[in-house]
Amino acid sequence: MVKLRLKRCGRKQQAVYRIVAIDVRSRREGRDLQKVGFYDPIKNQTCLNVPAIIYFLEKGAQPTRTVYAILRKAEFFKDKERTLS
Repeated sequence: MVKLRLKRCGRKQQAVYRIVAIDVRSRREGRDLQKVGFYDPIKNQTCLNVPAIIYFLEKGAQPTRTVYAILRKAEFFKDKERTLS
């Protein structure tokens, strides 16, 4: 099973996160299938690769709670509903 989850990057006390598609059995810092976004909690910036996220969600990938909250905050699901209708 594939999940969309955060992968920690950056320095001590200055964490930034990549949003990645990764196998459930892998570690947090393990090998990912594809990088699909970027999240910086300090500057509150989000960069998303929307086609890649849609692709993995259609294939059955499950976002973690945190990634789901980031996607909802970026209004990802509103855009997806508009394109599907």
